Formats: sequence, C-alpha cells, structure tokens
Amino acid sequence: MSDRLRVAYTLEQCWHDVPGGTAVAALRVLGELLVRSDLEVVAVAGRHRRSPAPTFRPPVPLASLPIARPWLYETWNRWEWPRVERAVDGDGDVDVVHSTVAIPAATRRPHVVTVHDVAFVHTPERFTGHGARVMSAGLERCRRADLVLCPTAATADDLAQLGFDGNRLRIVPWGVDAVTADDASIAAVRRRLELPDRFVLFVGTIEPRKNLPGLAAAVARLDDPMTLVVAGADGWGGVDLTGVPGAERLDIRFVGFVPHAELSALYAAASVFAYPSLQEGFGMPILEAMVAGTPVVTSAGGATEEVAAGAAVLVDPTDPDSIAAGVDEALTDPERWVVAGTERVADATWARAAAATVAAYREAAG
Repeated sequence: MSDRLRVAYTLEQCWHDVPGGTAVAALRVLGELLVRSDLEVVAVAGRHRRSPAPTFRPPVPLASLPIARPWLYETWNRWEWPRVERAVDGDGDVDVVHSTVAIPAATRRPHVVTVHDVAFVHTPERFTGHGARVMSAGLERCRRADLVLCPTAATADDLAQLGFDGNRLRIVPWGVDAVTADDASIAAVRRRLELPDRFVLFVGTIEPRKNLPGLAAAVARLDDPMTLVVAGADGWGGVDLTGVPGAERLDIRFVGFVPHAELSALYAAASVFAYPSLQEGFGMPILEAMVAGTPVVTSAGGATEEVAAGAAVLVDPTDPDSIAAGVDEALTDPERWVVAGTERVADATWARAAAATVAAYREAAG
C-alpha cells in the first residue's frame, strides 16, 4: 500500500426522503477529503433515476452500484451484496471502504463505519417498524467493522453499552459551516417568511423525538408571549400540537424546509433558538445557531449537552416548565450565551473532522 490511500465512500443517504444531518455531515467531510493530496476518494451510491435535492447533491461523479435503496440496504444486510469495491474502477482496488451510515456496505476491504445514533434501539416506537428492523440489522453488522466512528461520546457510550468493542470506537465530532448572514440577508428572510420581530426558533426534522409538543407547551407558558417558528422537513410520525395546553393562544408558524443559503439568516433573525430534543446523536442546529450569534436552549444530558459544551442553557426536555425557564434565561442575558456560543464553535471545523476521519482510515488500513 502506498502512502496515498484510495477510499470508497458511500453516500446513499443523500437520496433518503429526509437526508438530514447525516447527509450534511457526510458531504461536508467529503468536501474536505477531496482537497487532500494523501487521498483518492471514490464516492459510491446506488443507481438512481433522479438526482438528490441540490442541498444534498454530491460534488463529484459517483460510482454506481447495480441497485438502490430500499433494496440496496436489504441486500447488504441479508446477503452482503453488492460489494462496494466492485463498483470502483480498477478492479475494486481500494484500501478502505467508509460506510457513512450505520447500514454498512458489503465489502471485503478494511471497513470504517459511521454510527450517528442508536435512537431506534432506545425508542423503536418513534420509527416505522420497517425502518427500525433495517437499522437494527445494520447495527448488528457494524460490529464487524474494523473501526466505528461516532460524532459524540454519547453515541460511543451507547454502543459500548450494547456490547461493541470499545477498542474499535473512535469519536469524530462534526464541524459546522462558518457562515454568517449580513443585515440584508436577515431582512430578506424576514420578509419572505413574514417573521415577527421576536420569536423562538426550532430547526430540525419534524418528528416525535424532536419534542415539539414540549417546546410548544413551554412557549405557551412564557410571561411575555412569543411566536414559535418551526423550520424543517416532515419526517416520520409527524407532530400534532392540537392537544398542547395553551396551544390555542400560540402563534405557531411552520415554514417548512429552509434552503441552506437562507438558514444562517433565519438563525440570526431569531431571539432564541430552542432545541429540547429527546434523543440525538449530535445536534448540528445547536452549532449552527451559535455561529449565527443566537442564544441556544437545549436538552441536558446526552449528545446535546455534549455538543453545547457549556455554551447553551440546559433544560429538562420532559418538563415544559424547565424549557420555559430556559428560554426566559436566554432572553434575559442573551449576550452571555452569544459570547459563549461564539467561543464554542471556534474549533468546530469540518477540516478537523476530516483529519480525524483520515486517521481512522490509516489505522484501519494498517
């Protein structure tokens, strides 16, 4: 093996119905890997009839496998076919395969797998039966990987508790795009989305584990009423806020998926960003809001507290009174939390994540 590694890098999640943070992270790390002189990266996915949405479109041509999701995940799990290296030019001559989601590719090469979270193990009722089954089967196959990358220690701890070999776990924190919005961009997003002067913002996939009923109940209890703005694509399960106490008095605005080009302006326009999620593997919106200079409220314990790293107001996500008190605290002294957030994101770079990923490749390749 030469000093220059050839890596097959899977990107099937870019075609998921809701690609989410896992696709963003995979693409951002890929962008950093492509500029390195010590790597040749071959991006691999199934054979799709359409391109993914522009935000999730890979920046390089893809080596195509003969089938795509959902059958690709099924055949990987059941029959270890088709092998990724067979899609790569040069008779599959790769040094390492990196499966960037926890449904590992089929391969006989040294194998690195990324496991973002195991929420489907803790709360399978928040997922479809089919989805939980496929992800559980994939997770079992992750045990055979040479190395398993985790974005947080919380995920690594979860895997260790599930019996994964701790010697094969590596923590590779995600970065964040260091993009800030100017006044004109903020004014433009305010106009387009018809935003009020003051509002609480949530950004994320609309699904049960994001705890939107709890957040809505908390905003309804604020002494100074505020609008709740919810930005994100619909995920599995949806959210029903009709039974939330005080919901009839709330101004709740679902603005849908916000393009990446506008997202930093949306964060900057908010009075506070609230992310009281019940289960996360990382929580990228926490860092995105900090980059935008917006105070953050998020859940105590687990990955969200780890990602916040002391730079956010921490709350009990199961207690609307605790969330409401956290929002009040952030609004009372926003400068404190803005300064803390700015310091927190200073070293949260994708280049750093890519360097740790390359170190894992070299370790796996031997």
